[in-house]
Amino acid sequence: MSLIPQFSDVKAVYFDLDDTLCAYWDAAKYGLRRAFNDHPEHGYTEEQLLAQWSIAFREFVETIGKTHWYEKYLTSGEITRAELMRRTLERLGIYDDELAYRLSHTYHVERQAALILFDEALPVIKVLAPDYHLGLITNGPADIQRQEIEKLQIAEYFPHVFIEGEMGFGKPNPKVFELAQESVGVEPHEILFVGNSYKHDFLPALEAGWRTAWIRRDSDVAPSSRTGKPEEKPEDGPEPDITIYSLNDLIA
Repeated sequence: MSLIPQFSDVKAVYFDLDDTLCAYWDAAKYGLRRAFNDHPEHGYTEEQLLAQWSIAFREFVETIGKTHWYEKYLTSGEITRAELMRRTLERLGIYDDELAYRLSHTYHVERQAALILFDEALPVIKVLAPDYHLGLITNGPADIQRQEIEKLQIAEYFPHVFIEGEMGFGKPNPKVFELAQESVGVEPHEILFVGNSYKHDFLPALEAGWRTAWIRRDSDVAPSSRTGKPEEKPEDGPEPDITIYSLNDLIA
C-alpha cells in the first residue's frame, strides 16, 4: 500500500478509545446479559430487560447533558449507571433501588472484565509510537475511562489524554480539539484523528482542520441501537480522508 499523500506531513495521531481501539459495545452487551441473568428476581427475560434498557438509555442520553445528571456523570459512572437501571426497572413497574444497584454493579464488573483491545490495536500502536506523538480523546466519566486505559494497559503509549469527565466537556466540542492540538504543538493538518463515530469523531476533527481516518467495524453496534447496524454516513455528508476497516490500514 502506498503512502496516502495527505498523510505525508502527519506528526501526531490521536485515537478515540471505545470501539476504535477496544471492543466496548461487545463488552457492554456481555455485561448487560450477565447482569440480567445473574439477578432473575426481576421476573423478566433477558430480552425484555434489554429492550427496556435500550429505551431508557436513549431517553437518558438525549437529556443528560442538559440536566443535573451531567455533572454527576462526568466524575462517576456508577451514579448514572444505577439511575439508568432504576429507570429500566421502572418501565416494567418495578420500584426497587437496591435491585437497580445490584444490576448496575454486576453490569459494570462484567463489562470491564470483558473489555479487550482489538487484535491489531497494540501492534499498530507500537509501530506508530516511535515516530508520532500519540494521544487519546475519549468521551465518558473520568473514573470509567481511566479504568479502561488501565485495564487495557496502554497508558505508556499515550502521553496526551483528553477525557470528557476530566475536562467537563467532550467531543464534538471544538475546544477538545483545540486543547489536543496545543498539547502536541503541531499544525492542524499535521494531526490525524482515528475514530469510529462520524458525528463525534470525524466531523469535529474535520472542522478543526485535522486529517481523518474513519474506522468501520461490524461490531460497532450499541445495545440501544434502533437499526442493529453501525453508524452510516449521511448521504450528503463530507468524506473522511480515508475509511478503514482495520487499524492495520494505518501502517502504510
